[in-house]
Amino acid sequence: MQSEEDKYPQAQQVDGKPLALDIQHLTQVFHIGKTWLNEGKPLRAVDDVSLQVRNGEVLAIVGESGCGKTTLSRLMLGLQKPESGAIYVNGQALVDVDRKAFARRVQPVFQDPYSSLNPRRTIGEIIMDPLLIHDIGTLEEQRQRVEETMAKVGLPHRMINSYPSQMSGGQRQRVAIARALVMKPEVLICDEPTSALDVSVQAQILNLLQELRNELNLTYIFISHDLSVVEYMADYVAVMYLGRFVEVGPARDVLERPKHPYTQALLGSVLTPDPELGLPDIDLGRGFPDPLNPPPGCRFHPRCPKAMAVCSQKEPEKLTVDGTEVECHLYAKEDADIPV
Repeated sequence: MQSEEDKYPQAQQVDGKPLALDIQHLTQVFHIGKTWLNEGKPLRAVDDVSLQVRNGEVLAIVGESGCGKTTLSRLMLGLQKPESGAIYVNGQALVDVDRKAFARRVQPVFQDPYSSLNPRRTIGEIIMDPLLIHDIGTLEEQRQRVEETMAKVGLPHRMINSYPSQMSGGQRQRVAIARALVMKPEVLICDEPTSALDVSVQAQILNLLQELRNELNLTYIFISHDLSVVEYMADYVAVMYLGRFVEVGPARDVLERPKHPYTQALLGSVLTPDPELGLPDIDLGRGFPDPLNPPPGCRFHPRCPKAMAVCSQKEPEKLTVDGTEVECHLYAKEDADIPV
């Protein structure tokens, strides 16, 4: 039997340099209701996903709740071991990297800063913890790095002895970002980092992330359901549906000229500030997809307004259409000619 290293022996490169993040055929299956007598029902949260991100780029992953975004982020952070597939960070396979060494290179920024910060520790202690765990520098050097990182994210020095409960939501998210940056990582995985904040504070945090990206040449994986945030932040967009990427391409192309009917529906669901326009009709029906019982063929076909007969019979192949990768029978000539 082939090992994972034999199946995926080398990370991909661009211009002779390894990609910041290279994911090859990643799959993660959970067995719901599993007991010692019963295998349970398989749920393919991530199903044969491949993704490449160059250094300094921002890739946004979008999709409905339950599509597999958070599971994918946990796999990229090394918090779960995938059932199959390979993850490379700057050319080095995740399975070959020591857990602590990997954490120095890839750091998370979570959705809710209050629940991800220890309420019993001061801000200085929270930001310094990674340095202590990894035994980086002397105590004086650690304190200096904490102060420098606080300044980078816009936290005044006087807050170093404050507690999370004494801070606003935006300040707590700055602390979470500082805790990630103090390790000087190469990749930040941001899972809905602004969804728990007020709109005005969201803008401040997004501007901060953009400034830090330019200053430190960071690579972001940005997971969000807010398409306006994605439009502002992302260089590339990957649209996820029931564990698969149905469309991947440059942000402008995906958001302005979407190819897949699901991407078109997502963009059509965005609310407008004009109350006279009412709620948008995205023509997807009321049925929500069941990840435990995915439909045959294209997983989106029961909700797709453009579905054809072939959509329920055959899984679509990944095609490149005007620079965008899309999984849809509409763009395969041999499939589009089949009548409904």
